[in-house]
Amino acid sequence: MSKITGDAFNVNLFKRVFEYVKPYRSIFRWSVVLTLALAIITPVRPFLIGYTLDNFILTGNYGGLVEMTILMIFLLILQSIIQYSQTLLTNTLGQSAIKDLRINVFNHISRLRLKYFDQTPIGQLITRTVSDLETIADIFSEGLIAMIGDLLQVIVIITVMVWIDWELTIVVLLPIPFLIIATRIFQKAIKVAFQEIRTEVSNLNTYLQEHISGIAIIQYFAREEQEYRKFKKINSRYRDANIRSNWYYSIFFPVVELISALSLGLLIWYGSKNILEKPLDVQPGTITMFIMFINMLFRPIRELADKFNTLQMGMVGAERVFKVLDTQETTENKGTYVTDKIKGNISFDKVWFSYNQDGELTEDNYVLKDISFEVKEGQTVALVGATGAGKSSTINILNRFYEIQRGSIKVDGIDIKAYELSFLRSNIATVLQDVFLFSDTIFNNITLNNPQISFDEVVDAAKKVGAHDFIERLPGGYHYNVMERGATLSAGQAQLISFIRALVYQPSILVLDEATSSVDTETEMLIQTAIEKLMHGRTSIVIAHRLSTIQKADLIIVLDKGEIKEKGTHQQLLKINGYYKKLYDLQFSSVGIAKNS
Repeated sequence: MSKITGDAFNVNLFKRVFEYVKPYRSIFRWSVVLTLALAIITPVRPFLIGYTLDNFILTGNYGGLVEMTILMIFLLILQSIIQYSQTLLTNTLGQSAIKDLRINVFNHISRLRLKYFDQTPIGQLITRTVSDLETIADIFSEGLIAMIGDLLQVIVIITVMVWIDWELTIVVLLPIPFLIIATRIFQKAIKVAFQEIRTEVSNLNTYLQEHISGIAIIQYFAREEQEYRKFKKINSRYRDANIRSNWYYSIFFPVVELISALSLGLLIWYGSKNILEKPLDVQPGTITMFIMFINMLFRPIRELADKFNTLQMGMVGAERVFKVLDTQETTENKGTYVTDKIKGNISFDKVWFSYNQDGELTEDNYVLKDISFEVKEGQTVALVGATGAGKSSTINILNRFYEIQRGSIKVDGIDIKAYELSFLRSNIATVLQDVFLFSDTIFNNITLNNPQISFDEVVDAAKKVGAHDFIERLPGGYHYNVMERGATLSAGQAQLISFIRALVYQPSILVLDEATSSVDTETEMLIQTAIEKLMHGRTSIVIAHRLSTIQKADLIIVLDKGEIKEKGTHQQLLKINGYYKKLYDLQFSSVGIAKNS
């Protein structure tokens, strides 16, 4: 489903949407029944009014007038009750179906591999899961069921009119072909306008999400005025798309009113002429009845066009949402291997990896080239090298966030593809340089709402990391809300929280990706002991620019442009006088200069 067509009556799309209605069949059935009842009852009142005028008012039958008035009041109350129930049920149906669909979309998005998010703006996905889904809800509350009711009402009204006076009905319906032509032109124009609106909404959400998240950068570089002008352009395009759709409405509705007035004029002309010429054939009550029928006839016809566009907009939204659901950018999870405990033996055997996984690959496309190394259970391996050397890529493929093109990666002698994916990842805890904290409490950010982790375990882990005291000083302690992305905590405090998070999950393999780079020297010293405790008995992969933090590693791997240049312990690599020695001398000579200055 690569192209958004916006067809209002896409059968396959309807079937997919109605899959989410199945759990609410009874609500749907009652909605349809009430809609049909409403369509049948609505034309009864004009008929009763006309009948009352001819048979009771003009004849002076006061008793009959009272009886008919009571009947019409009862009918009006019944119609109001049905209208209320029908509106409530259709909205309940739409929101219930959309609730399930939104859960499904979120669940699907959360399982997409990172490559998809590298190429898709987050704001676009927010649009799909919020506003596009709301347009699908309108299919039920304002679109399809309402259209069925309006169509049936039109049919009933025309049938009653033909039964009462077929000649007068033909005269009244003479302008209808013009209305059909106008409606068709309107539908085609508004379809394009709605597609533009959905596109501009997505662009607007994407821009807002990115720039509000990056507001600090905008302010650091004093770019407020430039970004303001950029936003004005995007907002103007959204405004223009809405104005175009409103412009079509502003033309269409007066045209409908004009055709309605023409129909009413024909009725008055032909009805009055017949009353004067053949007073026994056409009664004043019939003319009154037909005047009301015309108003009732053109209202649903006009609304049909509006509801058709609501339906069409909902189908555009459905196409966009199902396009996300049809995205197969998920990590293949055919593995079934699960064991009581992963020991942590890791082996890379001639691994080649490129982020470009679609096109033809040359050696220059690979970010990892022929990588081979082994880490035994409980050992620590450190990856060092310049930015872009392939250090983070190594841990990304270990977690299967991206798939390798050649070679194999094994944990405890089992290919990582053979492991059940969630089991594999749950045994690998990663502490990243850029710590992400949710707008939630410290406790929930540590446990990630895992009910199996107790409060006492969190406190115990916090004490080991050395974070318990600072957490206790916060208002509410472990129940302190850190706000979006941990805005109320310092970088060092946020990093400590991420260490607690890794510790409470008791992983078999620990990954530290520049985990202390954003921590000041005092805080680094505070957590260094905790890191050693955390790493003890676990296989650990450490990525660090500060060579002082990895001197005790069992194996240090030096990467350069995706290739392994050197392997060995700290002392062994210093004796080689190669990449590592140069990096070490450069770093520690800089430290010495800094100290002397």
